[in-house]
Amino acid sequence: MSKAEPTADFSHWREHSALVVDDEEGMRCFLQRALAERCGAVASAGSVEEAEQYLARQYFDLVILDIALPGKSGVEWLHELRERGFSGDVVLITAYADLDTAIDALRAGASDFLLKPFSLAQMLNAVKRCFDRSRLARENYVLRREVQELAAGEDEIVGRSDATRAIGAMLKRIAPTPSTVLIQGESGTGKEVAARALHRMSPRAQGPFVPINCAAISSELIESELFGHVRGAYTGATTNREGLFFYARGGTLFLDEISELPLPLQAKLLRVIEERRVRPTGSEREIPVDVRIVAATNRRLSEAVALGHFRQDLYYRLQVVEVTMPPLRERRGDIPELFAHLVMLLASQLGVPRIVPDAEILRHLQDYDWPGNVRELRNYIERSLIVGAFRWDCAPASGTDRPMDDSLESIERRHVLAVLAAAGGNKSEAARRLGISRKTLERKCLAWNL
Repeated sequence: MSKAEPTADFSHWREHSALVVDDEEGMRCFLQRALAERCGAVASAGSVEEAEQYLARQYFDLVILDIALPGKSGVEWLHELRERGFSGDVVLITAYADLDTAIDALRAGASDFLLKPFSLAQMLNAVKRCFDRSRLARENYVLRREVQELAAGEDEIVGRSDATRAIGAMLKRIAPTPSTVLIQGESGTGKEVAARALHRMSPRAQGPFVPINCAAISSELIESELFGHVRGAYTGATTNREGLFFYARGGTLFLDEISELPLPLQAKLLRVIEERRVRPTGSEREIPVDVRIVAATNRRLSEAVALGHFRQDLYYRLQVVEVTMPPLRERRGDIPELFAHLVMLLASQLGVPRIVPDAEILRHLQDYDWPGNVRELRNYIERSLIVGAFRWDCAPASGTDRPMDDSLESIERRHVLAVLAAAGGNKSEAARRLGISRKTLERKCLAWNL
């Protein structure tokens, strides 16, 4: 083990908390003082009983645990912690060690093992390894979530119209601040694209960007998804689980469709924003979180507040800075550049050759209102690349030119709409008739803006 003190920047350690458990007062004071200079929160206890009281009130990323403790040994307590689902790192320390003790410590779930007397540099290296592993695990979790949600290049704000330039300038102004941001706009206008751009330009760019669609998760599960839960919190909760606030620490949490959040959960979210602490479902402990909140909605929250569907205090807390994404019909000058960008991007993703539209198609592109905004334009381009041609037809019922829509997705959408109508709008019944789960049906309805 290297005896040199870690040369890396300690600033990201402020995200982490540590608990020192040792019956030697001198050792407790030494470690608490050393870690308090670097970590966000540090506590110390002289026994397992005192340490349990701390863990009941607060989450700790790291426990530095002496093996020889009065009453119950550190190895015994570590076994209990792991059985209860504690997922934090544990560094065991002892003045009396042999090979059997080290093996027992590792089997019990220790992250590292140090023999007294050790130097400060040795301890800091052990702590650094723990925090680096924890950070890497969070980043990997976030990347796995994003792999299916984000294709390379799709998070760019494309266009040079006055409206797009104004949005870009506003995002640059507010990115360096820690303020909560509310992004409003019609479906498909690029609210998540703006949120990602805000994150990239912020001091938190090296931290995770964690998106969650509040409308895509049932009201029974959204609290656990956001805040986490402990084992036994509800039926099926067989292990502890960290929430998205935990994984977003040091970065940005993007709450899409915030207006769909249930009222009881709105109160809990308000408390988290104000206190910067999260309490997992079924737990008495709190986890400190350093997260920037960016929320988005396609509804006017002021109207939802007036109707009693959204808490006024949460609305004002989210509306520190407000960004409104303009619909595509109000920035028609962006359509040619956006069209070219999406053709290049989607052709590469689909593995098909690029095709060039004729003059008539280009005229339709700029004349059409695009009620589904950029999302509708993207779907039209993807469909056209798959069939190998850009086509357009006229809809006599509305008298409005619209893209040709004979794709399998469109056929499926019309069938689902017909079954929903036949079921009187009852999604559970419609899902049964379609032979799919209600969650799958809700996801399809969300994707189609139904």
